[in-house]
Amino acid sequence: MTEAQAGPLASTDLATLEATLLPSLERHHLRLLAHCLRTLQQVAGSRWGPLPARPALVAWVAQQGGAAADPGFQQAFLTQLERGALQLQTLATSRGCDPLALDISDLIVWAEAEARARLNLANPAPPPG
Repeated sequence: MTEAQAGPLASTDLATLEATLLPSLERHHLRLLAHCLRTLQQVAGSRWGPLPARPALVAWVAQQGGAAADPGFQQAFLTQLERGALQLQTLATSRGCDPLALDISDLIVWAEAEARARLNLANPAPPPG
């Protein structure tokens, strides 16, 4: 199996995500985004290039065993993949790369920066003096 066909997150990826100092809810969001990235890479058959188009996602989901039998689940899963894809596209654009070229470390750097920005907004520095 090639790296692009690996699909789910490797145990090392999960360990890396869990090792962050992010709060549990943010780590959960990060895991979901990482799973979305790996799924989109699997659908595209590559870890480079643009995100797969909706027809490719629909075809891939239809081939996923139990999901094919449940149209409601298919739609919910597609919706979540597309929402994750939008976040990944935004992140990739800010980094100047293709979305599928993102890696777990890129997601962690982004999530930690987002957390720091929220903390800075919630706890502004006291005035000097």
